[in-house]
Amino acid sequence: MKKIKDYQNKKVLVLGLAKSGVSAAKLLHELGALVTVNDGKPFEENPEAQDLLTLGIKVITGSHPIELMDEGFALVVKNPGIPYSNPLIEKALALHIPVLTEVELAYQIADCPIIGITGTNGKTTTTTMIGLLLNADRKAGQARLAGNIGFPASSVAQEATAEDEMVMELSSFQLMGIDTFHPKIALITNLYEAHLDYHGSRKEYLKAKWRIQKNMMSEDILILNWNQEESRVLAKKTNATVLPFSTETVVEEGTYLKDGWMYYKNEAIMESKDLGVPGKHNIENALAAILVAKLHGLSNETIKETLTHFHGVPHRTQFTGEIEGRKFYNDSKATNILAAEMALSGFNRSKLILLAGGLDRGNTFDELIPSLVGVKAMIVFGETKSKLKEAANKAGIKVIHETENAETAVPLAFSLSEHGDSILLSPANASWDQYPNFEVRGNKFMDAVKKLKIK
Repeated sequence: MKKIKDYQNKKVLVLGLAKSGVSAAKLLHELGALVTVNDGKPFEENPEAQDLLTLGIKVITGSHPIELMDEGFALVVKNPGIPYSNPLIEKALALHIPVLTEVELAYQIADCPIIGITGTNGKTTTTTMIGLLLNADRKAGQARLAGNIGFPASSVAQEATAEDEMVMELSSFQLMGIDTFHPKIALITNLYEAHLDYHGSRKEYLKAKWRIQKNMMSEDILILNWNQEESRVLAKKTNATVLPFSTETVVEEGTYLKDGWMYYKNEAIMESKDLGVPGKHNIENALAAILVAKLHGLSNETIKETLTHFHGVPHRTQFTGEIEGRKFYNDSKATNILAAEMALSGFNRSKLILLAGGLDRGNTFDELIPSLVGVKAMIVFGETKSKLKEAANKAGIKVIHETENAETAVPLAFSLSEHGDSILLSPANASWDQYPNFEVRGNKFMDAVKKLKIK
């Protein structure tokens, strides 16, 4: 990593721990900063804070005293999930103290190029695809996954060498806290409405996403989804060189779908049916990843071999197994209607049993009805089961059952299924009515599938 001196003997506040906060605090300490960490969890319940204290880092836990901002900090590095309405952040901004996220620190010390991936849906899948492709037949260094995918960027940047690349998944929250961050390749999978409780409006959410290209120049590549008019408009507002991908139109300067084949420019790469994960949305993800791969000179054979054997990332239309001719898929990450619609697009609905339900946020499921038409059977659970049952009835689904949760839905779905059917958990809801997070829900689903196998 680059041994920068920007923070030597400067007072820096790290607000909020979790993995990224711990990583940022340790990095800043190594760079010679005078680090103070502030986290809401009490010290006795906070092993991360206890560990940092042993390094000589000042730790304040259990509350967020506003008086902290009177200590003359030169910089605040905040956990991405902390909103800008937080009193400490508001005070910092009022005092003209820079507020960054740790991905900015990662860029400042990185010895290698960065590929940045953002978007509303498909970030993790596309990031994973790109990482696998760039590591296939690689002769030197490695493509290192980082960022919102679960590996703190500032930790990965410390390990990366000049021969490596960082393939960094970036949330809108993280991008709001960048300054000089400059990827050589940036990719926006798609742009829909999301996180309005954090950003306040769609306009502010999109503005945060668009920050990924703020420092890019003509020699840098920005990859955009040409299916979306919004992306085509934004393409005129960047200094980067734009390359498109599309499943709907031929874009000869990029990647596209034509007659069931995925193309790069005018070169057929592979048939879309050979992709190891189902769904039109995954074809979009693959086209974006292929574009990055071809920019790196990968052969079509390597691309096809890698993407054929890619069966998804955990909880994102993840193939879980097959029992007596029934295929099981875990799409617990589908915490909203749009994500469930995308998952449903990849299946033959007449052979599909859908498991859905979760936290009631007050919305109806009328938007989901067109995607439910033709589904063989539906099992609903959680707080929204009555609303989903109503939507299923409107879609004309003949077989609808209620059950307690994602686990009890599995044997019920199996009893309703036949050889050749698919059983898909795609909840269209957050998990918090019954589970701590979507990962636990997905794991419980997969555990229930394993129990079926044992029987």
